[in-house]
Amino acid sequence: MFDSLQERLSGVFDKLTRRGALSEADVTAALREVRVALLEADVALPVVKDFIDGVREKAVGQEVLRSVTPGQMVVKVVHDHLVETLGATSVGLDLRASAPVGIMLVGLQGSGKTTSCAKIARRLQERERKKVLMASLDVRRPAAQEQLKVLGEQAGVATLRIVPGEPPVAIAKRAMQSGALEGYDVVMLDTAGRLAIDEELMAEVAAVRDAAKPHESLLVADAMTGQDAVTVADAFKQRVDLTGIVLTRVDGDARGGAALSMRAVTGCPIKLIGVGEKLDALEDFHPDRVASRILGMGDVVSLVEKAAETIEQDEAEKLAKKLQKGTFDLDDFAKQLQQMQKMGGLSSLMGMLPGMSGSQMQQLKKAKLDDGMVKRQLAVLSSMTPGERKKPDVIKASRKQRIAKGSGTTVQEVNKLLKQHKDATRMMKRVHKMGKKGMLRGGLPGLMPGGGSGNPFG
Repeated sequence: MFDSLQERLSGVFDKLTRRGALSEADVTAALREVRVALLEADVALPVVKDFIDGVREKAVGQEVLRSVTPGQMVVKVVHDHLVETLGATSVGLDLRASAPVGIMLVGLQGSGKTTSCAKIARRLQERERKKVLMASLDVRRPAAQEQLKVLGEQAGVATLRIVPGEPPVAIAKRAMQSGALEGYDVVMLDTAGRLAIDEELMAEVAAVRDAAKPHESLLVADAMTGQDAVTVADAFKQRVDLTGIVLTRVDGDARGGAALSMRAVTGCPIKLIGVGEKLDALEDFHPDRVASRILGMGDVVSLVEKAAETIEQDEAEKLAKKLQKGTFDLDDFAKQLQQMQKMGGLSSLMGMLPGMSGSQMQQLKKAKLDDGMVKRQLAVLSSMTPGERKKPDVIKASRKQRIAKGSGTTVQEVNKLLKQHKDATRMMKRVHKMGKKGMLRGGLPGLMPGGGSGNPFG
């Protein structure tokens, strides 16, 4: 979502950090570019003005301009102010209330409320070990209630029995009563939306709130809607007294302004973000990590957490033993590629690495180092026989042609994959042979093919 903003800001700060000393004029010029970048990212004008004023006040101070690394100090000031604008600390769902805890989702039609409802319910059930009941209050949109029922079946979460013709307020009351009688910890209320804000929608949402008295009232907003999302958030805040925001389609090519603006305008914390269509594609919102990613500092903490969630301990231990022995076959290679896909794909992982600026990400895209490449490699591997994956040395010309034809690729791509595997295996054997002391003496060059001489990629 923040790719374009990250690219613009990285360019601005690259110029600053190359300079040995900064004047007040240098900082002012840089902040002018930051202002343009924020406006282009759809950040609301009042938020941009407050942001730039706050950063300028700190950035032109003597402790910054006279510091050893003034450029980096300015970046730190911008980072800290970004974190402050996004909410300073991560705020999760508040379940500290007597059961059943009511969670009401509101928002415009098409923002992703129903899918978000199922995602949150699944998350609470699996992570928090809560017993969750979902209820659809959308009696206007055709098949909306059936949609939530289907999503509930997919997520393994219970849904309230559908009663044709029952009005939203009655459904909300019945859901809370069923939750109390049947021992549910959480009741999720998926309210109806409209194509635009209108008095009828607001009155209905307010009536549901008064009847169900939810502990959490979450606005589900589409990150792709830009500044319109801020207007929607402000309207719901005034009528429903929101407790938090759920941003959807964060994995899309939205310009990121909604996240910066909504928090500043409404004062409501962004609690969760949707990062894909799958029911497990929901993450906590961490202001400090998002700020780091915007400024090209990476997000190693999220990367580690994602790895911990998806990597199976037994498989990891088996792979570690194979790597120590240097017996890393193509089946293992395929498992690693599949693991990468589970963690969000190559582009998602690269975006979390420190130092990956927007321009560098663009270079990677041009080099076609994307998730499509991983899918093609998996197709090549799946076209091989089990014996070929165990012993790649048996793959000669005729077999390569068969594999390429079966996977819809070329012989050159098959050769490239085999070379990557061979280089990786050679490196693992060298690591095992050198041991820890040898690695410390030889360093990284000692791990390269040829012991550090020549081109390691040729």
